[in-house]
Amino acid sequence: MSVLEMNRELSLDEVVEKHPEVPRLIAVKIDVQRRGVHYTDGALSRLDKELHQIRGATLFGSRDAKLTPLPESLILRDGTTVLTDPTPVEQNPYVVDFIDGKLVITDQGTIIEEAEYWPKPDFYGKKTVSGKPMEFVVTARPQRLQLMPSSYCHFWKNDHGCKYCDIVNHAKHQKSELGIPAKLKPAEASEVIKEALKQPGRFSSICLTAGSDTRGVEPFDEEVEYYVELLQVIGENFKTKKFPSQLIATAFNEKQLEKLYRETGLMGYTADIEVLNEHLFNWICPGKAEWIGYQEWKKRLIRAVDIFGPGNINTGIVAGVELAKPHGFSSESDALEATMEEAEDLATKGVSTIFMVWIPRPQSCFHDQKNASLEYYVSLAKGLHGLRKKYSLNIDFDDYRRCGNHPDGDLTRIL
Repeated sequence: MSVLEMNRELSLDEVVEKHPEVPRLIAVKIDVQRRGVHYTDGALSRLDKELHQIRGATLFGSRDAKLTPLPESLILRDGTTVLTDPTPVEQNPYVVDFIDGKLVITDQGTIIEEAEYWPKPDFYGKKTVSGKPMEFVVTARPQRLQLMPSSYCHFWKNDHGCKYCDIVNHAKHQKSELGIPAKLKPAEASEVIKEALKQPGRFSSICLTAGSDTRGVEPFDEEVEYYVELLQVIGENFKTKKFPSQLIATAFNEKQLEKLYRETGLMGYTADIEVLNEHLFNWICPGKAEWIGYQEWKKRLIRAVDIFGPGNINTGIVAGVELAKPHGFSSESDALEATMEEAEDLATKGVSTIFMVWIPRPQSCFHDQKNASLEYYVSLAKGLHGLRKKYSLNIDFDDYRRCGNHPDGDLTRIL
């Protein structure tokens, strides 16, 4: 019987021993994302707000459902970026502590790894001309500038938002407590980008990601027009027409994609299908199913390859939601096999699949569910990485340097 079929989950050390081709630090990253973290008072005493990055605006909420100004996240010894959530102790997270002069990740009192907080970018703490904190307009990862142009998703208008997602509820929370706007003004976004680029060598790309907007003469026309306006004013900060940029958005039709490519400096495009199974897609992502549909979503990704070029088109999945109850796969082995089969179908047509570790968020429909085992995520990372090797696909805009949210992408460093 496969371990993926057994009731007992393998420990971190057991998974690392079973999968020696996956670096231990990548397995640590996955498990820290999977379980979340809790910061001790000792760990927080090492947080220097002049040196370290504090949580700014976010598209999704955390597992503690709070907006406490805690560390943005962690970096491991190999430079691996970990995106993780503050998590209540009763949910059995890893514990970040300060022991013997080092910031460490611990599990049940045992030191697992050393870590460090993210360095604060120079533009954090500054304000726009209108007086808005710049970190509420543009956020930063260690090597990437992140814009969330709109934190409202129109799929929620008839309660057809994705069941794992809390984007709208979290947006309301941020607006009421922090005054973060639901939609960015293009000129203000460009102002912050200009300031951020004054820090030499810090950033290598810009990423835009937001909720879907169904409005327009054709569905999503208004969303596309907004992105075009944003990208054009951001592009004024660069000397070349094209600049290192990625848009994570809805699966647009061919005319809309051509407009984005032709009229802006955009180089990379991602349309997250979320789950690679049509039946589960219809259940988990009813808005996407209603407005576009699973098969059409795939077709639009494939058409995008011809427009943006091979290696510039990805789709993302929220790995583990395919096991959600009551309609998900009953075994991890079946889920892995089905997911890999669909991912390979896309890979043969030039579309790469990346995954995020599913976080059951308290303000989502799936708040009471449990994500997959560590071995499942390690196996999926190996599988998706293997497809990119097999079909000569790259994921430059979602690799370990620029993004840091995709464990399978971290494996590109060992090619």
